[in-house]
Amino acid sequence: MKKISGRLPSFFIAIIPIVALLITIISVIIADGAETAQAISHFILLGAAIFTSALGITIYRCPLKNLLAGITESARQILPAVPILVLIATVSSTWMLSGVVPTLIDYGLAILDPQWFLFITCAVCSAISVLSGSSWTTIATIGVAFMGIGKVMGYDVGWIAGAVISGSYFGDKISPLSDTTVLASSSCGVNLFKHIKYMMLTTTPAMLIALAIYACVGLLCPTAEMVQSSSMITSLNTSFNITPLTLLIPAVTILMIILRIKTIVTLAVSSTLGLAGIFLLQPQVVEALGEDEWRLGIQVLLTDTQLSTGDNLLDSLVSTGGVEGMLPTIYLVLCAMLFGGTMIGTGMLASITSTFTRRLRSTRSTVSATVGSGLLLNSCTGDQYLSIILGGNLYRNIYLRNGLEPRLLSRSLEDSISVTSVLIPWNSCGVTQATVLGVATLTYLPYCIFNIASPLMSLLIAYTGWRIIVNKK
Repeated sequence: MKKISGRLPSFFIAIIPIVALLITIISVIIADGAETAQAISHFILLGAAIFTSALGITIYRCPLKNLLAGITESARQILPAVPILVLIATVSSTWMLSGVVPTLIDYGLAILDPQWFLFITCAVCSAISVLSGSSWTTIATIGVAFMGIGKVMGYDVGWIAGAVISGSYFGDKISPLSDTTVLASSSCGVNLFKHIKYMMLTTTPAMLIALAIYACVGLLCPTAEMVQSSSMITSLNTSFNITPLTLLIPAVTILMIILRIKTIVTLAVSSTLGLAGIFLLQPQVVEALGEDEWRLGIQVLLTDTQLSTGDNLLDSLVSTGGVEGMLPTIYLVLCAMLFGGTMIGTGMLASITSTFTRRLRSTRSTVSATVGSGLLLNSCTGDQYLSIILGGNLYRNIYLRNGLEPRLLSRSLEDSISVTSVLIPWNSCGVTQATVLGVATLTYLPYCIFNIASPLMSLLIAYTGWRIIVNKK
């Protein structure tokens, strides 16, 4: 991480872009709702980036090279996510129309007990994400199927998305295959498996709390009548060829995950298999869409595809957006990159974080500042990877000075950054999962129990001092 040279802005100047951004978003939410805020957030972020640049240049005479250095640093972390977003869009479209997701929905409605649905959703997503090491892959595949099942069962979309995200980010946090887990341990100089073992002290209670709440909600909340489920199953079997053969596609995907093949390759192969599955396994879908094979293939991958099934709920579930539907997400990620880059380049982010760390001495204050900085970094940079790197660089010497173990730093960073990135509407994780699941970030936020409990558990354990070693000088 390159240090940006020059005079740092004062804290009160540096905080202005953050305050202005939050006020604008909150005002839009109050006026038109969370969905509108989500839809125009890329314009808001772009405006915030321009405002931050103008503030730095006019008041502190920030050199253009500093701004470019900050944006370059931000781009280095964020741009690799763009091709993955494109492939997630194609996986979602091809798995839907090839019958993979409809088959999973059909089997899920027949097998799953509605009362235990949220609990099972969270648990299964946890297992898949531990295996894959990727919350994004888990949510884009099995998570989409659970969304369909839960809607038919009558659950609120916020609860369904919350259970999917909680489970998916559990694995993303503790899997040795997860890039954020590897990044957090390596940036703090901690052995990977020691890092994971130490994280379990906060992660296990947070997940148990989440599972307990999802179980209670399922047992206490009324779900849809079986008539609705029966109607959905009939429509599914009429519109799609429901066959175990479709499950060969996710089976190959899981095998590639086990073999630790790169995410981008796994998603590309999954998309290709899904596209082939449309023509080989779903002749009625091809006939209903009424296009020749080449044109249909391009349409499924690149644009929106609407399939009429005779059931309004099913129509909304099986409609796909392709790459075109992912473009607003990509725009938002790029605008978040620009905002994060300008905050770094102008020195405003450094000014804010230095204010957090200036008088840290005790274990409680150090961990609390780390957690608070993690949330702030996620909000400012719009990217969890960049936030972890910045957090590690910022606090490594402070933990050493205070006699605290590096593994406490790596755990605190994961508790406050990896799992909360999905809760911020303009963060790359938040906007991606909102797009994939079709639920606004602020709608599912209160129901992501694990993601909310993780930083709170980190603070609780820091305040009790449990299993925290302090080497006093």
